Amino acid sequence: MSLGKRNICKSVCLSLALVVAVAVFQRSLTPSQFLEGTPPPTPEPQDAQNPTGGHLVNPDDFWKRSKGLVTLTHAASQEPQAWDVTTSNCSANVNLTHQSWFQALEPRFQQFLLYRHCRYFPMLLNHPEKCTGDVYLLVVIKSVITQHDRREAIRQTWGREREAAGGGRGAVRTLFLLGTASKQEERAHYQQLLAYEDRLYGDILQWDFLDSFFNLTLKEIHFLKWFDIYCPNVRFIFKGDDDVYVNPTNLLEFLADRRPQEDLFVGDVLKHAKPIRNKDNKYYIPGALYSKSNYPPYAGGGGFLMAGCLARRLHHACDTVELFPIDDVFLGMCLEVLGVYPAAHTGFKTFGISRNRNSRMNKEPCFFRSMLVVHKLLPTELLAMWGLVHSNLTCSRKLQML
Repeated sequence: MSLGKRNICKSVCLSLALVVAVAVFQRSLTPSQFLEGTPPPTPEPQDAQNPTGGHLVNPDDFWKRSKGLVTLTHAASQEPQAWDVTTSNCSANVNLTHQSWFQALEPRFQQFLLYRHCRYFPMLLNHPEKCTGDVYLLVVIKSVITQHDRREAIRQTWGREREAAGGGRGAVRTLFLLGTASKQEERAHYQQLLAYEDRLYGDILQWDFLDSFFNLTLKEIHFLKWFDIYCPNVRFIFKGDDDVYVNPTNLLEFLADRRPQEDLFVGDVLKHAKPIRNKDNKYYIPGALYSKSNYPPYAGGGGFLMAGCLARRLHHACDTVELFPIDDVFLGMCLEVLGVYPAAHTGFKTFGISRNRNSRMNKEPCFFRSMLVVHKLLPTELLAMWGLVHSNLTCSRKLQML
């Protein structure tokens, strides 16, 4: 059976599973009656409480339970050979609660600071085999449990795996990074569906922390730790969001004359970016959390490339930096520790080809054909643009972005 037919069969099977799940939910039954095997355990949430008696934690924000929090125990003499976090044991840093600057913060930032020292969590789904053999490029995509349609569109387009990258280079492999469902009512049923999706594709890494905006930083450090354990020979990494368009041909062309030993970290780089102090902005950061006037240079998280050797060093550098709510900026802080500056490339458009969302440039396939990464597209838009770029497209002039 051809690769295309296998992909179609997988898509049909997963769609059928979703239909069955909806019918099951309507009848108050559990999907386990229809799915083989036992899904990874999903502990019930616990109310977060302030040990000193004051109401500091909004249970609908950030951490929703204390059970999922864990402190990493480092091996005394050598790096772990497998994921070594298996239990949850972490409590709030109540020393902060009586300090006036802490009490003045919004509840979500109080919650973040109370548990910022809790860095690593148990794994629910793991695929160390993705790094076995000769792997040239590991494609890693941040996703959330409910966004199956985005993962499926990526598998059908730029996330397709290949056994050889061409030119005598090794394989291209794909992984999705997930936490657990952020809503209590979604958790058990969506976990069943995710387990079935992973049985079909075998491409999901999942950890036992809740998916939320602040927890994107956890996704960064968990992947770096996982990569350091399981991927000693992978040469390069592409890491991006699940709503981007990627041109694999252009990525591989860009990497053709690069060495995995160099400090390669390239993307859409922001320099001299200032912390946003407007409380209504998604990226607001209070001065108490970051008092400097500028962030270090960092690459927009929509998509970036880095060398495997740098990723291993980055893992250890990040362990020396306190967690920060914005994942892109946090990686910039870790790179600063290493003395590595991210390189800007015009082929990475993490704010769209044009920042004016209504611009016709953002829908022009001739531009997409010349880019490496473009943010952001819905699944239907991604599939449509992929089809246009890979059709008999004739452009009036060639745009050289590499």
